[in-house]
Amino acid sequence: MMDSKTSEDVGVVKAPNELNKPEGSVKSIEKGSGGISNKDMFFRADKIDLKSLDVQLEKHLSRVWSKNIENRPKEEWEIDLAKLDIRYVIAHGTYGTVYRGTYDNQDVAVKLLDWGEDGIATTAETAALRASFRQEVAVWHKLDHPNVTKFVGASMGTSNLKIPSKNDVDSSIPSKACCVVVEYLPGGTLKQYLIRNRRKKLAYKVVVQLALDLSSGLNYLHSKKIVHRDVKTENMLLDAHRTLKIADFGVARVEAQNPRDMTGETGTLGYMAPEVLDGKPYNRRCDVYSFGICLWEIYCCDMPYPDLSFADISSAVVRQNLRPEIPRCCPTSLSNIMRKCWDGNAEKRPEMDEVVRMLEAIDTSKGGGMVTDDQSPGCFCFAPARGP
Repeated sequence: MMDSKTSEDVGVVKAPNELNKPEGSVKSIEKGSGGISNKDMFFRADKIDLKSLDVQLEKHLSRVWSKNIENRPKEEWEIDLAKLDIRYVIAHGTYGTVYRGTYDNQDVAVKLLDWGEDGIATTAETAALRASFRQEVAVWHKLDHPNVTKFVGASMGTSNLKIPSKNDVDSSIPSKACCVVVEYLPGGTLKQYLIRNRRKKLAYKVVVQLALDLSSGLNYLHSKKIVHRDVKTENMLLDAHRTLKIADFGVARVEAQNPRDMTGETGTLGYMAPEVLDGKPYNRRCDVYSFGICLWEIYCCDMPYPDLSFADISSAVVRQNLRPEIPRCCPTSLSNIMRKCWDGNAEKRPEMDEVVRMLEAIDTSKGGGMVTDDQSPGCFCFAPARGP
C-alpha cells in the first residue's frame, strides 16, 4: 500500500494484461524507491488513449473472428475464393461495392460487403450488416426462376480474395468483409434502360413483356412466402435478351405469420405502400403496390413525383391518396392494372398471380395506343409536363 496519495495518484486503474501498451499514451507511477513488476504496474487513467485501445481490440476481435470463420464447417452456398477472379468496379451501393468478374469461367457480379474495421463501424452496425448478409444469402440461394437473378454462391471470409486497384496493387480488404456472387447481367438496371428511352418511350409490347417478367418473378417469390420489400426499377436487371430479373434481396425476408412482425418503413420512398409509410402492419401486398408504381414507370419511362420532396411524397401518398398521373393515351387494360395494384386498401389489391393473368390477357398486336418508331418524339399526351 502506498504511504501517501498525491493528485498524481488519484483515479488510477490497473491496466489489463491482454491489451498492448500504446506507445507514449500511458505513464507509470513509481512505488517507493524500488522497481515494480508488470504485475504491479499502475497507469494514469486520464492518460490512456482509449481510442487507440479500441482500435487494437477491434483488430484483435477481427483476427479471432476470421480464424473462427476459417475453422468452421462450410455452408452449402459457400464458394471457393481461389476460383473467383475480380476485375473491376461496376457499381457502388449503400452496403458495399459491386464488381464484375468470373467464377469458374462464368461471368459474375460480385457484391463485396464491408463490415467495417478500425473503429469505422460500431458493433451494432457490424452486427446488422452481418445479419443482412446472412439474410440475403439464406433467401437467395434457394431460389430458381427465370425472372430472378441466379445466385452463384457467397463467402463469409475474404482471406483469399484479391481486389485489383488502379495502380495494380492489391487493395486491402477488411478481415470482416464478405462477398456474394451472382450471375452477371449485361443489360444493366431497368431504371437505366428506362432513362435511355425517356424521350422515345417503349413499344407497347415491350412494356407488357417487362411487366410480365416482373410480375412473374414477384409471383414466384410470393409463392415461396418471400416478400421483397424494395421493389423498384433500380433493383431489376436485364440480360442480353432484355429479360427482366429481380435482384437485390438485401431487405427481403420470409413473410411473417403475423403482419405486425414485419419491420416498418422498409423500402424506397415513391414505391412504398401507404401502410408501410404509415408504420402499419403489412404483408406481401406491399410488393403489389410497388409493382403498380413500376408499371407506370415502365409505360411512361419517367420518374414518379419528380417535383416533390420525400416528406411531401410520404404525407400525400398516405393522407391524400397521391398516385402518379396516368397519361391519357395509356390503354385502359394497363391503367386498370396500375390502379388496382396501388389501391390504398391493401386487401383490395390483387395477388401477383392475378396480375400475371391480367397482363397475359392484354392484346399488344395493335400497339395499344402507343406510337410507332417514326412518330418521334412520342405520344402527344406525354408532351405536356405532368405533375402529381
